[in-house]
Amino acid sequence: MGYKIAICDDSDIDRKYVNDMVCHWAKDNGYMIHVDEFPSAESFLFKYEDENDYDIILLDIEMDGMDGVTLAKRLRKVNENIQIVFITGYSDYIAEGYEVAALHYLMKPVKEGKLLSVLDRASDKLQKNEKVLNFDVNGEMVRVPIYQIRYVEVYGNYVTIHAQQELTVKMTLGEVEKQLDDRFYRVGRSSIVNLTQISRVTKSDIKLSDGTLIHLPRGSYDGVNRAIINMG
Repeated sequence: MGYKIAICDDSDIDRKYVNDMVCHWAKDNGYMIHVDEFPSAESFLFKYEDENDYDIILLDIEMDGMDGVTLAKRLRKVNENIQIVFITGYSDYIAEGYEVAALHYLMKPVKEGKLLSVLDRASDKLQKNEKVLNFDVNGEMVRVPIYQIRYVEVYGNYVTIHAQQELTVKMTLGEVEKQLDDRFYRVGRSSIVNLTQISRVTKSDIKLSDGTLIHLPRGSYDGVNRAIINMG
């Protein structure tokens, strides 16, 4: 297993400190890693134009020039898969992390145990995101990464997969459900929802981050919330 990791922080001392811990994590887990350090958001973006294959970015928020939250927003527009970990001396920015689906916030000074735990989570998510579903659409094989699926809904003998593109295929909801993982929750008989895409749950509806509303059957409210809490 190999990962390409960026450390973006305007403090030379903090970058080296984090880099040492990242290398320790990789050695303990037998991972091959490539680590690049960047003293500013602008320097990272310059490199990213040519090399946009970073798996994880450990990102300071308070930097001269472009701040880390602004960089994360720009990254997320073009890359859904990169794992963003904010490093900050303040807790004021946590709400903004939801907008860019940040994996975690680490408070300075970063504790090694917490960083290693977050890197383990990032690795798990990246491995999950490698999984794809294969669908036969009009005689053509279409591959859909599981993490791109927002929700699945059924109409009669067909299901529609809502991802970056919408696909309608002849199969049952149960057949799709068996191929998904613990990020997904079946909502009654008609739909399956990606728990990571949920922005709000009410007694009657689930609202996804793209604004989609999915009807929540009576008695399902507690189950959805438990699934979100228990999600690996």
